[in-house]
Amino acid sequence: MDQTTIIGALISFGMIAVAIAVEGGDFMLFIDLRSFLLVLGGTIGAVLTQYPFGTVRTISALASKVLKDESLTASRIIDTFMDYAQKARRDGILSLEENVRDIEDPYLRKGLNLAVDGLEPEIIQNIMETEIANTEARHETGIEMAGALASYAPAIGMLGTVIGLVKMLKNMDEPSAIGPGLALALITTFYGSLLANFIFLPMVGKLRHKSREEIKLMELQMEGILAISRGENPRIIMEKLSCFQSPKERGDRS
Repeated sequence: MDQTTIIGALISFGMIAVAIAVEGGDFMLFIDLRSFLLVLGGTIGAVLTQYPFGTVRTISALASKVLKDESLTASRIIDTFMDYAQKARRDGILSLEENVRDIEDPYLRKGLNLAVDGLEPEIIQNIMETEIANTEARHETGIEMAGALASYAPAIGMLGTVIGLVKMLKNMDEPSAIGPGLALALITTFYGSLLANFIFLPMVGKLRHKSREEIKLMELQMEGILAISRGENPRIIMEKLSCFQSPKERGDRS
């Protein structure tokens, strides 16, 4: 699990709790199930109007991706390709066929399979770049949907507040009910702002960051496969792939 996501959420909601608790604040004033369901349901409904159901039902997968801690790193990929390159140089590229069966990553397995099958590097590159482009497009759809959730939540919250104010103003003949009614009306705005700024917008940023990292690793794998298919020297492959690392990561390897 991604620890920075959990820590960030705990800090954010913790500060809200502290703000409410200062001077003996009552937490129950900020809890209203009807208001929360109005904001959440209205937001999801608006997104359903904008996107097909097949896309919207991936929201849970997006949330899972935000919380997941990716174990694959550039250093691990480079180490793997150095083993592949040395084996291919020593025993021939066909010797990598037994490695293909043990690869879990479908993108890497597909690319290495193409190389073992003897396809021209240009054809392999074209196929793998197409895969990268489609992956990036899928990521962008998910990021856009998370952004839509962040946009609609505050608006639905304001709509709930307007509904509450209209109901309150129709009971102006009862002054004692104005204060509680106004507080309840504003709760929907609170929920809309909370969902947008503490859940959906951070989700957009995290998904965009993880998308960039995943695409970079896919490009790294592609360069490694192309280098092996061309029969390049393992040392040259190492230098080429290390370009995908930060200076600190390169220092950690030496």
